[in-house]
Amino acid sequence: AAAAGSPTSVLREFESVSQLPQQDPDATVEVEVAYSDLNYKDGLIVLGRSGVVKAFPIVPGIDFAGTVVRSRSPHFQEGDAVALTGNKAGQYFDGGYAQRAACQAEHLVKLPPGLSTLQAMALGTAGMTATMCVRHLETAGEVTPRLGPVLVTGASGGLGQIAVALLAARGFEVVASTGRAEEHGAGLRALGATEVIGRLKASDKALQSQRWAGVVDTVGGSTLAAAITQTAYRGAVASTGNAGGPEFSSTVFPFILRGVRLLGVDSTMPWNLSGYPKDEERWRGWQRERLELWQTMADCLSPEAIAAVHTDTIGLREVAGHAERILAGRVAGRVVVDVNQV
Repeated sequence: AAAAGSPTSVLREFESVSQLPQQDPDATVEVEVAYSDLNYKDGLIVLGRSGVVKAFPIVPGIDFAGTVVRSRSPHFQEGDAVALTGNKAGQYFDGGYAQRAACQAEHLVKLPPGLSTLQAMALGTAGMTATMCVRHLETAGEVTPRLGPVLVTGASGGLGQIAVALLAARGFEVVASTGRAEEHGAGLRALGATEVIGRLKASDKALQSQRWAGVVDTVGGSTLAAAITQTAYRGAVASTGNAGGPEFSSTVFPFILRGVRLLGVDSTMPWNLSGYPKDEERWRGWQRERLELWQTMADCLSPEAIAAVHTDTIGLREVAGHAERILAGRVAGRVVVDVNQV
């Protein structure tokens, strides 16, 4: 069974993976999918929004986890537990909303020991992105726990919840910002937030009081603008969302008077619109980084921490309805798709 995304999403039965509508011609590994997930980008694809998919029809699902059943790659054997996040699955070729998926070996990673396929999709692209944000703050941003609190915006969303848990596990004081503070406050504190506040308010001031050593912004728009003005001297802001809008207004003053660093985070690496870089060592390095990110999640997030992230599990027939909800901002935490629950 597979969910075919188009301006009208439908559920169809196929005899084999080769019959799916947008197969990757360079696929070398076939995976028996156990779980996928529903991200904001998946919502756009499922509902047929323009600018996200190369061509319809296509099987959506930018992430999936499962077991290798066939491989022409020396790097993967039958029975390996694997995951795929990003790499244009569900956009340029068929993704994870199917019981079988074929992909290039370069797009897969073996799951760290002890991390199940269900846990992997409870994390998924949201977890990868959250981990990249934290890594960017620690490395490029030089943010350490002793410098002060780190703000997470959009904290009730899946990415935000995982960022809160990961930062807390790494010793940071975490302040969680959400428009539903009363509803989700207890859950965010259970994940490790020391304080839960409402949405940041837009301000005309070029600089506000210095509050944050670092920021993980999952919202964009006026929220990102406000966070930048509140970031402390030589602090850093990791930007990775646009649910609040793709545009924001700022001045140069946070950057030239406080040395604030704005760090963009893209978790679809190493594959982009132009394909792999010609320098093989470069994209091999990105693949190693992806493995390191999964290992960081496995090391820092206990099974209890992963379970504390609010997660709904749905079947393929429920995807379209949840896609509408996620685009409307009515989904808290993560949504896992059990592809065998039709």
